[in-house]
Amino acid sequence: MEDLVIVRPEGMYCPPGDFYIDPWRPVDCAVITHGHGDHARVGMREYHTTSQGLPILQWRLGDQVYHPHEYGESFTLGDTQVSLHPAGHVLGSAQVRIAHAGRVWVMSGDYKRNPDPTCAPFEVVPCDTFITEATFGLPIYRWPPMDEVARDIAAWRDECAAQGETAILYCYGLGKSQRLLAELAACMQGPVFVHGAMATGVEVYRAAGIHMIETVKVSDTPKGADFAGQLVLAPPSAAGSTWVRRFRGAQHGFASGWMRVRGNRRRRNYDRGFVVSDHADWPDLLRTVRETGATRVIATHGNTDALVRTLNEAGISAGTFATHFGEDD
Repeated sequence: MEDLVIVRPEGMYCPPGDFYIDPWRPVDCAVITHGHGDHARVGMREYHTTSQGLPILQWRLGDQVYHPHEYGESFTLGDTQVSLHPAGHVLGSAQVRIAHAGRVWVMSGDYKRNPDPTCAPFEVVPCDTFITEATFGLPIYRWPPMDEVARDIAAWRDECAAQGETAILYCYGLGKSQRLLAELAACMQGPVFVHGAMATGVEVYRAAGIHMIETVKVSDTPKGADFAGQLVLAPPSAAGSTWVRRFRGAQHGFASGWMRVRGNRRRRNYDRGFVVSDHADWPDLLRTVRETGATRVIATHGNTDALVRTLNEAGISAGTFATHFGEDD
């Protein structure tokens, strides 16, 4: 019996549904799990996505032919019934459930299980075959409680203030920055200053009703302003750029799951590393597989080898798909 999802040069393809999931080349029909650039690309004839994620795709991809769907709503593509379910990754992120001829496959997209005030929590979707990401598929990756990390960031800002320095925290502009701004609202006073490249995404989240700490664009402050004692969020691409020169005396931090490995901070020359990830850690990858009840698992990207080996040893048939998704976090 043919698999419900296979890999073609264009991306992950569902033959009985005649659609692709997060394709990396132009296709006629694409089902998009979320708005990150490695999953949502221009050039598709039509896009199926969640209603919650639609504003993000419109921001990132511009005017396209979009078909928004509510979480859990069933719709027909070819000979399949498809529905989108919360993935807990970023605002509007989804898992793709495909039902055909008595079989159910679920493509997870990127997902996490930790609480996040900026998006719907992950929903376990029972299935026969589960296609899972494995970005952090090694036992070393285990996430601390986010409220603790937020308090650590606030304390770091205060430490910098005592030394007359600016605290510049690098993080990704879609999902990570908004999550940090939402978590910081509970433990410190604003404003938080943001790089211009992040400002639009923050406003997209605010328009969706997400509560975050007050923000001010760095570019909206007077020329020569003193940012000593302030927290500034910026994308990783800003590190080492001319933009940073406006901050006289600064410490530099990075918020990422990769900061779980202390050597990563040293290699990237950051003063501080904060462990914040929008992906599942090792225990949650294993827990999710168990809870879906899947008898077959396909890992798509990241540290797949350890996950596949562990699952096979546990009696679950596991393999991999070669995909073009990134591993930034």
